Amino acid sequence: MKKQLLGLAVASTCLMGVSFAQELTGVLKKINDTGTISVGHRESSIPFSYYDNNQNVIGYSHDISMKIVENIEKKLGKKLNVKLSPITSQNRIPLVNNGTIDIECGSTTHNTSRAQEAGFSNTMFIINIKLVADKDAGIKDFSDLKDKVVITTAGTTSERVLNEMNQKDNMNMKVQSLKDHGDAFMMLAGGRGAAFVMDDSLLYGERAKSRDPQKWVVTGTSQGKEAYACMFKKDDAGIKEIADVTIAEMSKSGELEALYNKWFTQPIPPRGVNLEFPVSEEMIELFKAPNDKAFQ
Repeated sequence: MKKQLLGLAVASTCLMGVSFAQELTGVLKKINDTGTISVGHRESSIPFSYYDNNQNVIGYSHDISMKIVENIEKKLGKKLNVKLSPITSQNRIPLVNNGTIDIECGSTTHNTSRAQEAGFSNTMFIINIKLVADKDAGIKDFSDLKDKVVITTAGTTSERVLNEMNQKDNMNMKVQSLKDHGDAFMMLAGGRGAAFVMDDSLLYGERAKSRDPQKWVVTGTSQGKEAYACMFKKDDAGIKEIADVTIAEMSKSGELEALYNKWFTQPIPPRGVNLEFPVSEEMIELFKAPNDKAFQ
């Protein structure tokens, strides 16, 4: 009798294992089967996702992605091999869609257009599109950029906004789109453009890591609010649920606000510079009521 009961228990355990495996679909099943999760990150999106002096990935978004990985491990009941893969604004969606990247948390905007191509988590940050320029250049707003060389990052919403301004307002800006934010700011610092247009949070990051942060001013009327979120394959309910719950729990517990203070109001690596980027009303509301709504 004992042997029969033991056999039933073993059979039951096996069936439970099979049942659990069958529940997994899409990205979670792939992660479970391979034991590896591929996490996309940016190389110079300060302070969201970037390299420190030892080529370790750090940042606000990276901390969130590692929390999501931790909760995926809890769901699967095992430790995973975490593969960190650098991405750019131009290749992030294709890499998610072809399965090279399982989830990407950097500085990716969730808007209605992109939602047709990929899936997005609850919002983790809200930004405004602004510009950074030399404080002595006399550039206060976007109207001052008419007929000038204006720098942005390729494959971003800011690039689209500048092209639309050229078409609608006859700005005649010479838009130069570079591979990454670090390259774009380097071009500006080298005197090869009048301004760098991008998400204000990223502009504060580039300003902070420059040789002389006080030389640069982030300014201009906002050209639109945007929501940053983690990205994964479209309609993948399993990974979206874990990412959404993770960010919601971080918001409600105060952990997300603590992360904000860590990365935006205190000295950060690699040079110990403070971005001095005060929390916005939109972020305060997000901490209170996490959601996955796109602004446009």
